[in-house]
Formats: sequence, C-alpha cells, structure tokens
Amino acid sequence: MNERKLAYSQGLSDLPLRAETIGQMWAGVVADHGDCDALVSRQQGIRWTYAEMDKQVERCARALIADGVQKGDRVGIWAPNVAEWIVVQFATARVGAIMVNINPSYRAHELEFVLRQSGCTLLILAPGFHKADYRALLKAAETPALTRSVVLGGGWEALLARADEISAEQLAEREAELDFDEAINIQYTSGTTGFPKGAMLSHHNILNNGFFIGETLAYTPDDRVCLPVPFYHCFGMVLGNMAIVTHGACIVIPGEGFIPREVLETVEAERCTSLYGVPTMFIAELASPELEKTDFSSLRTGIMAGSPCPIETMKRVQSEMHMGEVTICYGMTETSPVSTQTRLDDPLEKRVTTVGPVHPHVEVKIIDPESGRTVRRGETGELCTRGYCVMLGYWDDEEATRDVIDPARWMHTGDLATMDDEGYVNIVGRIKDMIIHGGENIYPREIEEFLYSHPAIVDVQVIGIPDPKFGEAICAWIIRRQGSELDAKGVKDFCRSQIARYKIPRYVRFVDSFPMTISGKIQKYKMRETEIEERGLTELETA
Repeated sequence: MNERKLAYSQGLSDLPLRAETIGQMWAGVVADHGDCDALVSRQQGIRWTYAEMDKQVERCARALIADGVQKGDRVGIWAPNVAEWIVVQFATARVGAIMVNINPSYRAHELEFVLRQSGCTLLILAPGFHKADYRALLKAAETPALTRSVVLGGGWEALLARADEISAEQLAEREAELDFDEAINIQYTSGTTGFPKGAMLSHHNILNNGFFIGETLAYTPDDRVCLPVPFYHCFGMVLGNMAIVTHGACIVIPGEGFIPREVLETVEAERCTSLYGVPTMFIAELASPELEKTDFSSLRTGIMAGSPCPIETMKRVQSEMHMGEVTICYGMTETSPVSTQTRLDDPLEKRVTTVGPVHPHVEVKIIDPESGRTVRRGETGELCTRGYCVMLGYWDDEEATRDVIDPARWMHTGDLATMDDEGYVNIVGRIKDMIIHGGENIYPREIEEFLYSHPAIVDVQVIGIPDPKFGEAICAWIIRRQGSELDAKGVKDFCRSQIARYKIPRYVRFVDSFPMTISGKIQKYKMRETEIEERGLTELETA
C-alpha cells in the first residue's frame, strides 16, 4: 500500500487577506508613496509619480460618473499597452463599474461577441493596433447594448473634460457604496474551442492575488518592473499592475506590443529590477542581437508564466539576464490567476522543474479525473484550486460555471499535475493534450523537454494527431536555430536510445513560429488542425 501523503496542500501565511476595495488600496498607496515613481510609458513619453497618476485616475473616475456610468455597468477597454489602460483599470474600480478586458487582436466578429455577451454600455478604445483600424471594426459589429464609445486621443480628452461636473465628494459617496466581494472585472478566457467565456472577478480576487504575488517577489517602492506582457490578459493586469501598485513600485511599459529590442533597451535605460514574459518572449530576447550589448545588472527577479517553461531557457535567463531570483507562476484566468509560485530562495532544481508550492491562503489538490478522489503525492491527476482566488463565476453562464466549479467550490483546471513530498507542483500537460498511443499515456511536455536539449532546436511543441492503428501518433513542430540543417531524420536519430521508442515523434514539421494567442499561449489545437488537413487525416471516433 502507498503510504505517501495525499496530494493536497494549503498556503499558510502570517499576512491576512486584505479586506478592502481596490479604491481603498489605491488611496493608501498614494498616501504612503505619493512621491515615488508609479508609471513610465516610454513610447508615450509619460512619467508619473503616484500623486500625479492619482490625479489622472480621479479625473477619469469623476468623468465616468458624469458620463452616466453606474455601479455594475460594464465598461470595455480595447487597447494595447498604454498608460490610459491602467488609468481606466483603477478608475472603473473606484466607481464600481465592471471593466471588460478586450483582446487587442480581436476583429469585428470576436469584438461583437464580447460586447454583446458582457452587455457593455461604454467602450474605450485605441484608434487601432498592428494595422487594424479599431473604429472601422467597431462599426462592422452589431452591439445593441453599447450606447457610446470613446476613442483615445481627442475623444479621451473630451471625456476627461467632464470630470469637473462631478465633485470629489460625489466620487467619495460612490466609493462608499462598494464592497470588496463585488465583481469589478470580466476577463475572457482564450478558449481552445468555441467562443471565450467571461471570468467574473471581484476586488477581493485580484487585489489579494496581486498583493501576494508582489510579496513573493519581495517588491518594494524601489522596484521598477518592465511589462511587455499584454494588460488585457491577467498576466499584465494582475501579476503586473496589481502586484506592482500594491507595493508602491513602478510600472514600466516598453511599448504597445512586444518587440525584443525595445524590451532590452527599456531594461537598461530604466534600470528595471524585474522583467516579465511568457517563455516565447524570453526565448526571443535570448536570441536578440542586442542581448550581449545589454546591461542587465539592475535586474534581480521577474516572472515567467503563461505556458510551461523549457528548463534550458530558464537556466539561460538566470545566468545571462542576471535574473537569479526569477520565479515561475502557475494559474488560470478563473483563479485570479495565480495558484502556485516558486520562491526567490528555492533551489535551482525546484525553480526549473516545478511551478512552486501553493500560494498563501489558497488550497490545491490533485485528483483522479475519473473517480474524483485525491491521489497520493507523486501520482498524476487533475489539479484543482480552492480559496479566495476562485472567480465568482462565468458572466451570464451558470451552466459553464457548474462545469468547472464543483459544489465544494473547487476549481477544476483541466491541467495534469503531480505534487512532490515537499508540496511543489509540476504541470505535466493538459488533460485534452495528453497523447494516448497504443494504450500508453504520453505527456507532450516530457518529449518537449528532451528535444530542447538538442543544440539546434530553439523551440518545440509536441502534439498528438489521429492514427488508425495506435489511436494517436506523435508530431513535433520545431523552430531550428538559424543556419542549422537539422532535418527530421536528425531529430529521430537524436531520440533513439535516449527515450522510449513509442515517444519518438513519427512526424516532424519545421516552422518559423507557432500559432499563439496575443498573450503568448501556444494554440496546439491549431497545429493539430493543420496536420489533419494537410495530411488528409480524419478524427477517430472514441467510445
């Protein structure tokens, strides 16, 4: 009999959860750190202290009330990484509106769905991004609930001019009506199939998650955090903005979108102490011609999250980018988002092979997906999360909410994981991504980690595609190092005698990039669709 402990852990903390609204937190930070740098937006030429940024936030909050925004109204923000995005984030929280994050890469059909599903009455939008004309796309969308829109630039200034119609006392009266358990944000999950679902998050959800992320990173007002990750995503908004602001540190925006050269220049010029990114961003930075010329001496920490991090990439980030205290976070939009995080003083092995222990005030367990019973430590199962961080539910979709949050309030993540004897969690894949080949369960992550060790492979993703004999066959998509002549035979020869025969990819495709969301999540389902279509395969029926 296996006497190992159950794969369950809870995050103990000497610090209590913060029972306050985002507006109350903001007021305290401004009072304590008014003279400290709050925001630098290099592309816009903006540098604000907390006192200066507070004037912007208050002006926007009063203007929103003057424009007729009521408590609970949905206000959409559709823009890349600009200073106004953050102003709207804190202003909507102060007036009790529910901010709806809209993906900057959306087109008319996707925009229409999100605006209609959330019932947005006001949309604040940039003129465009990446050659897309947002105003034209909005015109093409049918949005019956939307009564007005404000375009950053002239429209934004016109909106802010209305602030004088509302007094500071009237804003204070609105803020006094708010409760920390009320919904303040809707973030749409990027979903692999069908339309996205809107995760409904409260002040309590995102304020506390951001605060404890910042605590784990040991943030102080002296920290300057470079954020090339998109604000519309929980990575930028919570791990970024909320973690930074709750500690009086400085948000540094290198540009509207991710450009490796701009990130490296910003880290050096602004003497950033922390840098965020998904693995593909760090891989691009490590491959940049500017890498060797960049002074990274100010960096100490940061976050790598969004998708599993290749071990070799993690090691290079620590050694070549001076990020000895870089941490790995795991979570999902529905859990505000972080459930586990490596610590600054964790041994190297833990920081490159796990996603850390459970976060403060959070519970995690790993269950058998079939029986629902908690497995033993070391065994693989589905990771579940419970605690203050679990969303209120999906906006206007009770059925979808019941599908993922069980009666005991456990959020079922759909991720396969293990927990070691010390409580550290390792993500081994998605339940839907697991490859079943001739009865063998194969986790793509294991094969990916092995292939990363090949000197000619920059990045790799492994998927399963239909096979009439074995159920699924293994296919590897590979990005080669520039100038490499590695071919499919070379890949397979590298695998032989190193990994089990049934784990060797049958198909190899060399690509320049992977299909991914704007937040950096690899879309394996699109790779699978490409393989099925181009190889003339058909999905196999399963019982």
